[in-house]
Parts: sequence; C-alpha cells; structure tokens
Amino acid sequence: MSENFTPLAEAMRPKRIEQFVGQEHLVGPHGPIRQAIVSGKLHSFVLWGPPGSGKTTLARIVAFQSDCEFVALSAVSAGVKELREVVAKAEMIKSMKGRHTLVFIDEIHRFNKTQQDALLPHVEDGTILFAGATTENPSFSLNSALLSRVAVYILNRHSEESIKEILLKSLQDKNLVESLDEKWIHSIGVSSQGDARRALGMLERYVQNPLPFSEDNFKKVVGYGAILYDRTGEQHYNMISAFIKSMRDTDPDGAIYYLARMLEGGEDPVFIARRLVIFASEDVGNADPRALSIAVAAQEATKNIGMPECRINLAQAVTFLASAPKSNASYVAIDEALAEVRRSGPLDVPMHLRNAPTGFMKSVGYGDGYKYAHDEEGGNSFMKNLPEPIKNRQFYRPKQAGLEIQIAEKLAKIKEKRTK
Repeated sequence: MSENFTPLAEAMRPKRIEQFVGQEHLVGPHGPIRQAIVSGKLHSFVLWGPPGSGKTTLARIVAFQSDCEFVALSAVSAGVKELREVVAKAEMIKSMKGRHTLVFIDEIHRFNKTQQDALLPHVEDGTILFAGATTENPSFSLNSALLSRVAVYILNRHSEESIKEILLKSLQDKNLVESLDEKWIHSIGVSSQGDARRALGMLERYVQNPLPFSEDNFKKVVGYGAILYDRTGEQHYNMISAFIKSMRDTDPDGAIYYLARMLEGGEDPVFIARRLVIFASEDVGNADPRALSIAVAAQEATKNIGMPECRINLAQAVTFLASAPKSNASYVAIDEALAEVRRSGPLDVPMHLRNAPTGFMKSVGYGDGYKYAHDEEGGNSFMKNLPEPIKNRQFYRPKQAGLEIQIAEKLAKIKEKRTK
C-alpha cells in the first residue's frame, strides 16, 4: 500500500458548505449552520446523528470557512489534561493572531460530568468555539449545564438519493471508473444504510475489483453489510418502543418488521420474549387470556432453543399478540388500586372477610356474616368486600373487546345486586 494512500471517504470530504450533500435543514439556504458561516456569527454546537451523516465534515467546514484553527479530540482518549493544553494554545492564538479556535470533540457522550464541566468556562467566555459530535441522545448523555450553552443540531441518515449523489460525484471527481452499473449504485445505497462513509468504502472496494453486478459479486466485493444497531443506546429503546406500539395498534406487519430489525441487529431474543410476557397482560389481558400462556411459552422456547430457530416461536407469539383484541383494564386496575392504597392507607378489612382460626376471634365477630359463595345460588353471595370507606370503588373496568365483553356483562349484573 502506498504511503500516500488516503481512504476515499477522507479524500471526498467537502471543504465548503456548498459542496455538502444532504442535511438540507442545516446547510440549505436557510439552514442554521450555513447562516452562521455566512453571517460570521459563530456559536458552539453539538451535532447529533448516526455514523456517516456528516458530523465531522460539518465541523471542519465551519472552521475552514470561518478562518478558525481546527483542533480535533476524541472523547475516547482525551481528558481534562489534553483539553487544558488545547485551551492554553487557543488563548495564545487568539491573543497573537486574533483567530478563534474551534475545538471538535468526537463522541462527546463519552466525556464524564467532570470532563464536560471542564469545558464550560471556556465555552462561556468564548475562549474556544466548541463543536461536539455524538451518536447518543444529548439529553441523556450531556449534562444540562453544557446543553444550556450550545445549540444541538440533529443530523439524519442520508437518503438513498443523497448516497447516489455522493457516489456519482466521487466517480466524476476522482475518475475512478468510466461507468458504474445502476444496480451497483442502488445496492451500495441500500447496504450503506444511509452512512456516506460506509458507501464510499464500498465504492472503493468495487473500484479495486470491478466485477459485473450480481448478488454473489456484490457480497464478494463489498462484503456483508450488517444492520446498524446499538443494543445499549437510543436505537435499542426506539426499536422496542416501535415494536410494542405496533402490537398495541393491532399491526402484525409493523410488529414483525421491528422484531426482524432487532433480531438482525443482534438484540437479545430473551429480552424481546420478556417484553412479550409483559405485553400479554398489559395490553391484551382478559380480552384474550390465552395471550399470557402463549407469551410465556414463547419465552420458554426462546430460552431453551435460542437463535436462529427461536425466531419462529417469537414470530408466532408476536403475530398472535398483535392480532388479539386489546384491553389494558387489568393494568389500569392494579395501578388504580395501588394509588388508592397509598392514598387511604391501611383500611380495616370488613369483619365478615376476616379469618377466625380461634374461638376468641369468632366470639368478637371475626367472620360474622360470611357467606360461602359455592353454597349460594349462582355461585355468588353478593357480599360487599371492599373496606367501608371505599365500598363502591371500581378498579377493574373491562373493555368492549374480546372475552372482556362477556366479563363486563357478567360483572355489571353482579354489581347491581351487590350494591342493593
């Protein structure tokens, strides 16, 4: 390999805002980053977006077009000591040359609170311009003091059209090959998953081995593109949220899609199975009591079988739960009952419901008036069982869904007799 070798993604990094492809909401005519450059009114900011969306490139462009010194640090390896050295140098440059220094910190979410706090005075007094890059939600990973001093700009994954434009621009600017089959461009666009760096890497491997397009040749040249997924980051929570909400909305297609996304991304299938067990009671409940049995069975199958076969068990449970009638009545009932217990305290249990294991307890009224339901006509005694202060409270309100329709009708008749 030549000592002067530069990866295509680095070689194609634009230097001016007009050359940047995508993120129009930030770099378009009215975009805040373009406006900051044009007006010369620079400010500190954090760029939040997925890999390959242009965070580092935008920070470099701001520095270049604003005639700032550019210093890049990685939060993985840099700490307070390195930051102090950069600030000292920035103060010297500002006093001697009158130039600002833009300090770019990649993966800023990896800085702890002490390291983030070390930035604050220098950002606040303008000693440095700060640009951070993160793939994690800043509201979770950055402290409020730092967030209050910076603008947060959200970058999106590049669209397939943006990736295509970047690829064609690279072919034209670098004279890499005379032409590129549209199928290659489309396949790279899809497999790159909106990551421009990844797309240019794939293009670079194709240029080194330009084969006619076929599925086998694509895998041979660019390799297998693993689905981007972070099992501990925001994407993990977004996926499981979309999964649960799709099932709740009786959308088995949406639910099975997000199941596939999580499994392909390497999510723990047992974690998914546990969520199904919760969902079965929280969102289906007595509208179809079979839901809990099916969810528990799927959980056991997932534990005992594992991937890849347990995907079938999960798929069966997911499609059943998504298609089932929905009721959150049991979930609402327990939360309302807990709230009542906390509000009203330890109310006395009615005498007729108290246990009377001794003669003395019977003599003072424990168990008086209790009626054994199995001895009563219809199997119900219609006793009032709640403590007197809340004797008419209703916690469980069946929905008009599935089996709960019949449950609601039955309970309504019983309640009418109980309250007489």
